[in-house]
Amino acid sequence: MDSVGNSGVVEFFFSPGSRYSYLAASQIASIESETGCRVDWRPVNGPDIRALRGRDPFAGDPVSGQYDWGYRRRDAEAWADYYGIPFREPPTHTFDFRLLARAATAAHRLGAAAAYGWRLCSTIYGSDTWPVDETVCVDLAEAVGLPLAEFAAFLADPQTDEQLAITAREACARGAFGVPTFFVGAQMFWGNDRIVILKHVLSKQRDKEESR
Repeated sequence: MDSVGNSGVVEFFFSPGSRYSYLAASQIASIESETGCRVDWRPVNGPDIRALRGRDPFAGDPVSGQYDWGYRRRDAEAWADYYGIPFREPPTHTFDFRLLARAATAAHRLGAAAAYGWRLCSTIYGSDTWPVDETVCVDLAEAVGLPLAEFAAFLADPQTDEQLAITAREACARGAFGVPTFFVGAQMFWGNDRIVILKHVLSKQRDKEESR
């Protein structure tokens, strides 16, 4: 089993347009406080990972009940109730996922991936704000204290799209097939529902290191 290592960093690949990324993002603080790790927020566009794999379970009719929109809404509502956080189903499933991922990546380039990533995820799935468009993305940047001129420049910068593509290729090459995905070294944990296992692994590794 791979160790967290001396840096204690856990990589969190998330897509702001993903309901399960929102749910997982709400637990980052508890992961860090309970295990002593530091979580590195890595924004990525989920559809890009699926495209690289050549299989998209959201294309066409659901391949199983797990991907049925009604089931996913009920499941997310149950998880949100368990976590004690709000959840709202977006009015449409065709919003601009790439814009949201670009905005999170622009914030990442400015050193605010965690603060902005959480604010954006919670606006989409935990507030009444709609649509979450470019204006809202800029407003959220201001709310977390980012320099607006630089944020707007990065949002429009082709290098932000290139960074998204690079991140998707990296995640896919390491075995990711969706979001949210956590990496502890080479060990991968996919899905909000794997957080309990992630915490268990991290706690065992911390205890082992402390006993040396």
